Amino acid sequence: MTAAESTGDLLVTQVRSGISTKPKHRGTLRALGLRGVGKSHILPDRPEVRGMLARVPHLVTVEPAPADAAASQRLAAAAIRRAHRAAEGGAES
Repeated sequence: MTAAESTGDLLVTQVRSGISTKPKHRGTLRALGLRGVGKSHILPDRPEVRGMLARVPHLVTVEPAPADAAASQRLAAAAIRRAHRAAEGGAES
């Protein structure tokens, strides 16, 4: 990946199971938002994410994420957060 491509988002896909791996590797997969073989997640290209990916390179594939997919995932996450906040606020009243 070149310096120009390093800014933006990464599409991370789990390609191997974490069942027989070390507990730290399983925890890293969960922290990356991967919950099974074939599942993908779009993550920001930041040093801490790169460090997690460096721990489990044998379990995942990494490629640049399409801009439209990253935007749609962010919108969906924001909608879920709003719904949770509304549900919490309504339950307290």
